[in-house]
Amino acid sequence: MLAIDQPFHADSQQAVDLVPSRYALRIGEIDAMVISDGVLPLPTATMATNADPADLANWLDHMFMPPDAFDWPLNVMVARSAKQTILIDAGLGGQFSGFPRAGQFPQRLASAGIPLESVTDVIITHMHMDHVGGLLVPGVKERLRKDVRIHVNATEVAFWTSPDFSRTVMPKPVPAVLRSTATSFYSEYRDRLHVFDDTKEVAPGVVVRHTGGHTPGHSVVDLISGGERLTFAGDAMFPVGFDHPEWHNGFEHDPEKSARVRIGLFRELAENRGLLVAAHLPFPSVGRVAVDGDVFRWVPVIWDY
Repeated sequence: MLAIDQPFHADSQQAVDLVPSRYALRIGEIDAMVISDGVLPLPTATMATNADPADLANWLDHMFMPPDAFDWPLNVMVARSAKQTILIDAGLGGQFSGFPRAGQFPQRLASAGIPLESVTDVIITHMHMDHVGGLLVPGVKERLRKDVRIHVNATEVAFWTSPDFSRTVMPKPVPAVLRSTATSFYSEYRDRLHVFDDTKEVAPGVVVRHTGGHTPGHSVVDLISGGERLTFAGDAMFPVGFDHPEWHNGFEHDPEKSARVRIGLFRELAENRGLLVAAHLPFPSVGRVAVDGDVFRWVPVIWDY
């Protein structure tokens, strides 16, 4: 049963967002919360680089989306298991100036009543700027515990020493910022990194596992407790992927493998009936996946107040 979980208290003294920016739920004995880092505008061409432009245009029109640009949702998660508080990804931070609707994670974490000082572990699904940039915001590192454990896949760390963008289709300024952000993240936090190869149980019922595809070390996080489960899928899927899982996203470093990973996760979620949250599905992105012929269907949960 989904419920607003009482251990996560909002500070009534904080400014109130005009729209909801956090959604709490419980997975068995694990408390979880999805937090919106805001939205980032991107050109629609990045959404399906191998699709016929007319097909993409038709899909956008069908979804009542504008033809040239779209708002890219940014979601992070927090989970509490036993005595650990785990942050899953950290949002954009200030890596791109001029986008005031993105990079909201630090203040929204605070308004949810979750001090940075309480975070014992951070799981990074991959080292793109919109997943590690929030850790580079001034004042964040200083407030994190000295013994905070930052979990990231070993292949991911190795990849960003000399990243390959040859198969991506990104706006021209993006690769340089991705590279510099990953370098800054590693430089700032290398002494706190806990690298893993295939899977790692970070806390009771909180397991990170390597998928590859989107980046070579891309990983997803499973919350499993009391017969319930939720998968935070990072960048393994995007809104268009349910109707067209074979379409490639411009930010994927290995597009073909990304499609295989996406389809595999969709089938897994349809079979186990677990909840799905992803970094770039519309907030709060909590829902389930159903198989519908040759495509998949996104079934959002009904919000529980």
